[in-house]
Amino acid sequence: MVVRIRWATVEILVQVRVGLILTLALVLILIPISTSIIQVAPPWCVSLLPRNPIPISVVESDGIGLLHIRLVGWLIVGRTAKVAFMFLAKGDLPLAPLWELFFRGHQGLYSIYVHSQPSYKGNFPKGSVFHGRRIASKEVEWGKISMVAAERRLLANALLDVSNQRFVLLSEACIPLFNFPTIYSYLMKSRTSFVESYDKEGPVGRGRYDRHMMPMVTIEEWRKGAQWFEMDRELALEVISDHVYFNLFKLYCKPACYSDEHYLPTMITKHFPFKNANRTLTWVDWSRGGPHPLKFIRLDVTPDMLNRMRGGTECIYNGRPTKVCYLFARKFTVNALDRLLRFAPKLMKF
Repeated sequence: MVVRIRWATVEILVQVRVGLILTLALVLILIPISTSIIQVAPPWCVSLLPRNPIPISVVESDGIGLLHIRLVGWLIVGRTAKVAFMFLAKGDLPLAPLWELFFRGHQGLYSIYVHSQPSYKGNFPKGSVFHGRRIASKEVEWGKISMVAAERRLLANALLDVSNQRFVLLSEACIPLFNFPTIYSYLMKSRTSFVESYDKEGPVGRGRYDRHMMPMVTIEEWRKGAQWFEMDRELALEVISDHVYFNLFKLYCKPACYSDEHYLPTMITKHFPFKNANRTLTWVDWSRGGPHPLKFIRLDVTPDMLNRMRGGTECIYNGRPTKVCYLFARKFTVNALDRLLRFAPKLMKF
């Protein structure tokens, strides 16, 4: 009887040890797995997921994409954090040569995603950092909720890479104001996200509010801000998870209410004010007024102009005053490219 009990105890211990070994082996296998969602998804779900980057509509319709975005977020341990550069463009990226210089030599520290109009058939040559980086897209109309949907689509695709920890929205008219190491360090060390949000009286602020948004959004909670944001992974997950405010804005914020100027500032200020610096990292010139900022042509580009953008104001960064308030700037036209290529690398050291 004693012998049988001892053998039973040994068998139990062996089973426990085998279970621990198998669990450890599974963890060791999972850690070096590629960040591709298809590779980290469990077998029962692989057949349900598309091989191409999934659009936000998939996340919204069945939740499968969102589930796996959250699952891959657990695998960041031991990986090098990356910045996701998300370009929202009509078609081509005319300032791509400048960005190529900016990214050169920093592979593994960034990811690139490009959302162009579906009608755009162009492509980037092999060898370009932008080659193969276009995501599945839908038609975008200026000033309409489709603009916000495109932003969420970019975030959803970028979140599928577990290493992406910071997310920057840019346009085809944006340029970097500093070299890659400076921007990378600024974003990775930041304790906040950067979504501009402020309360504005008058027709282009509170005047765009629709009382049908009550009680979800009151006029006192209504906010405005620049479209061009930067956020951390936690806040990005909250944005693509939101259905309540996105649908509310879809119903009640239509031209002359522009969702891209109000949706994120209102939603984030209402629920995540402690995570936000309430400012944008993208410099623009609104001095002439109107619905669009000033465009910069060839003769506008000078070292003095770029230096003013780089350090002409003061703001708060991680609780301390700083002169580095803007990391990017817009709107630059394609004919400004030659002067940007001449001045920017010397000024910004890339």
